[in-house]
Amino acid sequence: MMSATFVQLVIISLEIGSVYVLFSLGLTLIFGIMKVVNFAHGQFFAVSAILVTILVPFLAAHGLPVLPAYFLATATTVAVTVMIGWGVYQFGLVRFLRDMEGAFILTLGLAMLSDGLMLSIFGGAPRPEPVIVPGTVRIFAVAVLAQHVVVFGAAVCITGALYWSMTATRLGKALRAIASDHEAAMLQGIPYRRLSRDGFLIATALAAIAGALMAPISEVTPAVGNDYLMNGFMAVVVGGLGSVPGAILGAMFIAVIEAVGGYYVGPSAATMAIFVMVIVVLLIRPRGLLGRA
Repeated sequence: MMSATFVQLVIISLEIGSVYVLFSLGLTLIFGIMKVVNFAHGQFFAVSAILVTILVPFLAAHGLPVLPAYFLATATTVAVTVMIGWGVYQFGLVRFLRDMEGAFILTLGLAMLSDGLMLSIFGGAPRPEPVIVPGTVRIFAVAVLAQHVVVFGAAVCITGALYWSMTATRLGKALRAIASDHEAAMLQGIPYRRLSRDGFLIATALAAIAGALMAPISEVTPAVGNDYLMNGFMAVVVGGLGSVPGAILGAMFIAVIEAVGGYYVGPSAATMAIFVMVIVVLLIRPRGLLGRA
């Protein structure tokens, strides 16, 4: 019979990993299409998480039940974050498509500016987790908060929907064609700039959804996006830059090491183990586990 500790660690790994997967998919989508790394991706995540922790209590205080308040807050924050992402793309990144150095400077500067703005506006104190689904459920005799199960289920459904859309819809196939060879795709009539914009906005929405899902299961601060950016970036490097299955695999590896290592040897040692794993993978397979040459 499985021990309660083992079941608990598996559940925690799945919870953390499901959010990391959504976050990492956004990063790998941007790199696959635009061939740049968006260092402001974590700020989209943080903005969404913070706004959810503000809007849910506000809406609940005005008579709306907590669960509908959470859905409305999530829809609002995703819309606001996507609008911010549109501004970042339209007035900044559109000039640095497939320009790694220029995009690095721009997005890193935006990330630093956003950190300062969020800290001055929202303060640095952790924000409490909104309780959206009260109670617990038992999984293999282990009590788990119901809202953690709901968050995990939602993340799995969104990931599955994205994976299906990338393989079965015209938009998804066009994005994959651009990621494979953008010049050949353009010769076939695929509008590269418009689809780059669409891909960037989808990635921004994924970061916002991940932030909204994380808000009920973890404390939120303006700096939370930086932590997720680091782990998300390592996940896509391990899985292979531009590979959707690789991002999923890398995110789950990071989550397992963080949960299991954090329990047995402490958070600091777990973080070191993640860096060691990244180094070993890059030495053995420089393009990542599922990355293309």
